[in-house]
Amino acid sequence: MQKPFLIVLIIAILGAFAFVQFADLNAAIAFFTGSIIASVVFALQGKSSPIANNAVSVEQYTGPTMTLYVGNLPYRIHEGEVKELFGKYGPVNSVRLVRDRKTGRRKGFGFIEMSEAGAQKAMSKLNEFDFQERTLKVREAKSQDADKNDRQEAGA
Repeated sequence: MQKPFLIVLIIAILGAFAFVQFADLNAAIAFFTGSIIASVVFALQGKSSPIANNAVSVEQYTGPTMTLYVGNLPYRIHEGEVKELFGKYGPVNSVRLVRDRKTGRRKGFGFIEMSEAGAQKAMSKLNEFDFQERTLKVREAKSQDADKNDRQEAGA
């Protein structure tokens, strides 16, 4: 069960008990009334919570962006954890952790698209940074076109 549902259920039961004791109502009606009151209180509380105020961070950053390569990531890390780490330095548009096609396991590296200024800060602060017992490698990501050009020049 989810935590919000449990909170509403507990408040509803307590409310029903209070209504039965003091308002002399039927238990089913008291429970229903308690559920409604608990839902309204929980909804109002949720609107003022910091989680609701983070809705701004969900919006995409529209200025100049840079894509970073991040290597030596822990294999069990999730996109949200990486976004939180890099979000300290600027707005993060996307996090892509690379997985093996056959096994579906993470390969230990990924790409983060974020604001250019934030990416510069993140590169300087997080390169060689110890994160979950791993030393991160943070560089500007090379485009696939640049790799093709490098290979053609080396072959010529």
